[in-house]
Amino acid sequence: MKLITRNTDYAIRALCCIAGHDGERVSAKRLVEILDMPRPFLRNILHALNNEGILYSFRGRGGGFALAKPTKKINLMHLMQIFQGNIRINDCTFRKKVCPNIKECLLKKKLDIIEKEVIRNLGKITIYSLLEKKTV
Repeated sequence: MKLITRNTDYAIRALCCIAGHDGERVSAKRLVEILDMPRPFLRNILHALNNEGILYSFRGRGGGFALAKPTKKINLMHLMQIFQGNIRINDCTFRKKVCPNIKECLLKKKLDIIEKEVIRNLGKITIYSLLEKKTV
């Protein structure tokens, strides 16, 4: 099971990089150079973050990207939802249909508890907390 996809990982790295520029605009070209990511792929990620109100996008000379939210307000759970959809540990399917034992399943009850805990903890991880740990 892969918890973090490449899109989410690239979004986190791009946001940390932009945050590290202390409010200055960072061009997509500069981000590609710093992060060593394919430009078209990064542009799609930046576009999605702009559409979600996480980034500001500026066109033209001196353009680029800047954070639209404080780093303490950008959490990993929200980024995962943008790029991966809702987090599910188990979808309870059996032969491409909902499992007929879903209401009585003891394992599902345990997995639901784990899922809620994972989501809660992912919501605590912010861009700020990632940058804070990096400086230690």
